[in-house]
Amino acid sequence: MQHFELKGQIRKVGNKAVIKAFRKEGLVPCNLYGNGMENILFTVNAKDLKCVTDTPKAYIVDLVLDGKTYPAVLHELQFHPVKDNCLHVDFLAVDAKKPVAISVPLVITGHAIGVQKGGKFVQNLRALRISALMDKLPDDITIDISKLDLDKKIKAGDVKLEGISVISDKDAVICTVRTTRNVDTSAAAEEEAAE
Repeated sequence: MQHFELKGQIRKVGNKAVIKAFRKEGLVPCNLYGNGMENILFTVNAKDLKCVTDTPKAYIVDLVLDGKTYPAVLHELQFHPVKDNCLHVDFLAVDAKKPVAISVPLVITGHAIGVQKGGKFVQNLRALRISALMDKLPDDITIDISKLDLDKKIKAGDVKLEGISVISDKDAVICTVRTTRNVDTSAAAEEEAAE
């Protein structure tokens, strides 16, 4: 998995006025915790943060705080309900020797048989939550839909990856091919022709 370096400034616990002042300066208050370490409060530049938050890609974020680097993953993001800018971020510290839980984007490949028969392809999930050691984490997960027929589904539980556990709900439907009216009428026409 790709790493992204993000520089931050350590901050002290502040009241609402202090936090508001940070946001006016174009800084986003953040929190780093987990992995048996004490919480670290810090701020990052809002523009730099967008490289991690405004992308479908998943990254291990290397937080550089006071010259020390902490590998982490995005844990929780709070956005402004109207302006849609990021208000606060929680990062979870990760250890190379322990499994990391992260959402990884899905890449769909192939042409479904069901679509060639006139069905409609529907993708329900854009990412899967997985758990693996840091060096085993993929940048994305490829799902081949070539054999997907009419009214068939690919579920999260169908995805098997070496050295990686899928922790999304096993029954969550990644994609399916739905029967459309065109398929129903063409099937009826074929039956009539056969008679």
